[in-house]
Amino acid sequence: MENKWSEREASEFTERYGARWGTDLALRTYSSRLLGGEEGLVLHGGGNTSVKSTHTDLLGESVPAVFVKASGCDMSRAEPEDHPGMALEPLRKLRALPELSDDAMLGELRSRLLHFQSPTPSIEALVHAFLPPKYIDHAHPDAILALTNQSGGEKILRDALGKEVIVLGYVRAGFELAKKAAAAFEKNPKAAGMVWMHHGIVTWGETARESYDKMISLVTRAEKYLAKHAAPSFKTSTSLEAAQERLGETAPVLRGLLARPLKNPDRPYRRVILRPLLDREVLSLVDSERGKEIVLSPPLTPDHLIFTKAFPLWIDAPAYGDPGALKKQLSEAVAGYAKEYDAYVARNAKRTKKEISRSDSMPRVVLLPGLGALCAGGDSSEAAIASDITARTLAAKSRIAAMGSYRGLPEEHLFDMEYNLFQRAKLASREKELPLSGHVALVTGAAGAIGSGICRGLLKEGCHVAATDLPGSALDGLVDELRAGFADRVIGVPLDVTDPASVSRGVEAVVRTWGGVDIAVVNAGAAAVASLAEMDVEKFRKLERVNVEGALLVLREVARHFELQGTGGDVILVSTKNVFAPGAKFGAYSATKAAAHQLGRIASLELAPIGVRVNMVAPDAVFADGDRKSGLWQEVGPDRMRARGLDEKDLEEHYRNRNLLKARITADHVANAVLFFATRQTPTTGATLPVDGGLPDATPR
Repeated sequence: MENKWSEREASEFTERYGARWGTDLALRTYSSRLLGGEEGLVLHGGGNTSVKSTHTDLLGESVPAVFVKASGCDMSRAEPEDHPGMALEPLRKLRALPELSDDAMLGELRSRLLHFQSPTPSIEALVHAFLPPKYIDHAHPDAILALTNQSGGEKILRDALGKEVIVLGYVRAGFELAKKAAAAFEKNPKAAGMVWMHHGIVTWGETARESYDKMISLVTRAEKYLAKHAAPSFKTSTSLEAAQERLGETAPVLRGLLARPLKNPDRPYRRVILRPLLDREVLSLVDSERGKEIVLSPPLTPDHLIFTKAFPLWIDAPAYGDPGALKKQLSEAVAGYAKEYDAYVARNAKRTKKEISRSDSMPRVVLLPGLGALCAGGDSSEAAIASDITARTLAAKSRIAAMGSYRGLPEEHLFDMEYNLFQRAKLASREKELPLSGHVALVTGAAGAIGSGICRGLLKEGCHVAATDLPGSALDGLVDELRAGFADRVIGVPLDVTDPASVSRGVEAVVRTWGGVDIAVVNAGAAAVASLAEMDVEKFRKLERVNVEGALLVLREVARHFELQGTGGDVILVSTKNVFAPGAKFGAYSATKAAAHQLGRIASLELAPIGVRVNMVAPDAVFADGDRKSGLWQEVGPDRMRARGLDEKDLEEHYRNRNLLKARITADHVANAVLFFATRQTPTTGATLPVDGGLPDATPR
């Protein structure tokens, strides 16, 4: 493991934060980011760090304080305020207590905060208070856990790390661990660090660099030891291409089965996002003779359980290529998992004599020979966390298998951490659910003015959006723009709606990214200006291919997908006021959009039995979305300006003044109409919602 400490960078942090927060906390922030940036040390909010310093109170008195990383904070992005300060001496006095419950410990930690609005410190805060050194670092390195989680782990650790490291048997995180860690340190105060079996490693120092250097040095020793003694030899004959094909038939079914039923007919499910984990290493493990035995062993550390649960779901001999058999097999497996998980919660709740507010019973990780792993989360971020943890876990378990036999924690320890007060609070802080959280939308014609507004509107409501359009700079630019605000909840998918294979590949790309599709916005369209007498038939056919066949192909593909997924869905077709009030020289556009509109109405009849609603929005005169010009108006505008003797600005004003409300219609207005249907505000299907400021001639009838 590379030591990335830079005195220049450390000085920059001191200059940036020192004046307000002090040098101690500035350097604590710097080294915390170094540790958090190493996936081999901590993942997604894991680990914790601290520094002991002083705090000047309102009376001007200097108070000893300890600043501990907030629970769930991602160290790679830590700011000084992410290390809430607490009065140190009152915390140290707690060590005299014979026991302290999690509830009481939480109360003590929060009552000692220097600022009442600070976030809650880590569950290991008392470890940081009880241990004497100034700087303390705690991480869950893969290499360390690969040594602790096997038979004879303590001896292996001493062989790998030497006698200067304290080895402490597994102790549940919290007050008991803090007391035992402090006692172990007092017996060997010159030790370089301390390994907690099945948990991780702690290092310390009087400077931030000293503690960081020790962490990197000890983990590097563990990595070198593993490289010498543990070389996984699993192999597979499954190609990545075959795994990808199997993903396409498996993910939608599984995603539908993992959706949690709700008692709301308008929002019948809480959906999940699936993150595939398909690589040679994972395939080699799950395809091996020992694959099932290895992956179903307990997790590396209980710290991962809030994202992965105590055990994954394993599918024996998946029936790839037989849709009916595969769906039945997956359905039975998920139901069996839920029953087993409920029993696990019940027996441990009885053991602890506590009333448990439990999570859902669905698996977070599903492993399938011949495919790999599928990891679930409430959104793409949670699914990515589960995927990252799974990848690291399987790699470490493969190494352990190459050395000896795996030794995990018993069930009661796993349960106690999975339902720990501090751990559940981490999940609660993430549950800021928006109306379309966990949903996936596919938007065609996304790079146009209306399409970009629809994408943005969906993203603001928590949706994951696949922006599709013809390949090129327009699509690429839109995706870059949206990613700046919505990160991994948006992807760009090149797609030609006139090509059946392209449409199929587009939906497949979304399935391979997030597991399925819930909302399809059929928006791609083309326009042309010509009188019927002057109409070029080939030009008409081009519009027909885009506006009619394109709508049909998308409807056909998503209908098949919704049937496979089994949890209903929504289709919103972007129609036009010209369906109801066509204009002269606009026959090709009006006729072909009317045909597409009729396809939408028919789809509402045919798809209702599988819970799919199909509705239309009919906008008028959307000229642009910011700097993004409407392709339709670039085609139509010059003719309309010539006919009326207007420039571009005056033409927009003309269309604004012709509607009853004298409203300028924007892409955001169209997006709001799409959202009305996508969020299921009313039990409606087969309807058309005008977005035109009021045009009596265009009223649907």
